Amino acid sequence: MPSVIVYGGRGALGHAIVLHFKAKGYKVISIDVHANDDSDVSILVDVNAAWTEQEKNILEGVVSNGVEEVEGIFCVAGGWSGGNASSSDMISNADLMWKQSVFSSTIAAKIAVKHLKKGGILTLTGAEAARNGTAGMIGYGMAKAAVHQLTKSLAEKDSGLPEGVTVVAILPVTLDTPMNRKWMPDADHSSWTPLSFIADKFHSWTEIFNSRPPNGTLLSIKTAGGVTTEEKH
Repeated sequence: MPSVIVYGGRGALGHAIVLHFKAKGYKVISIDVHANDDSDVSILVDVNAAWTEQEKNILEGVVSNGVEEVEGIFCVAGGWSGGNASSSDMISNADLMWKQSVFSSTIAAKIAVKHLKKGGILTLTGAEAARNGTAGMIGYGMAKAAVHQLTKSLAEKDSGLPEGVTVVAILPVTLDTPMNRKWMPDADHSSWTPLSFIADKFHSWTEIFNSRPPNGTLLSIKTAGGVTTEEKH
């Protein structure tokens, strides 16, 4: 049975990806702060642990659950927090954003070194906003920009990833999640990207090599009037 890992598998997007791959006959390993009962394996993250300790615990959890080689690793862990330089919580928010996006992305890369098949797919999650300055959400922009840089580095020849692996970062604008609808009920939901679009895209990239963007692509994903388009960077 083919297998994939969803890092952030308990969040809205991660859960949609878990369900999509399960329906396609995959064994799915979820990595998150909370267990995902719809996955075959749930590996829990201790958010209070140091970066290196999280790496150690997660890698050990992958091995102890009998995971050998997987077809794809999809890191969709992350979060959002605002704050400009004058905000009293700018540093604490930046710290949180770094832990949610950069810790998870780098650990996903380490998992890929040991468990991703040759020719597999690794996706990370950046943000369209972080292609430019983000004065009102400095910590968020910094962390997502670091993910963009990591993507480019992992795609280079001597990155240490298995042969033939494709690394892509998706750069969404706004995803159509229950929490976004709760907090922005009056927004234009036709400009939000459906979770199913991302899940289906990941599945296609896993099974059809020629459907993937070039290695190292930062893929902007924008939706307008219910139509979703992509732009490669």
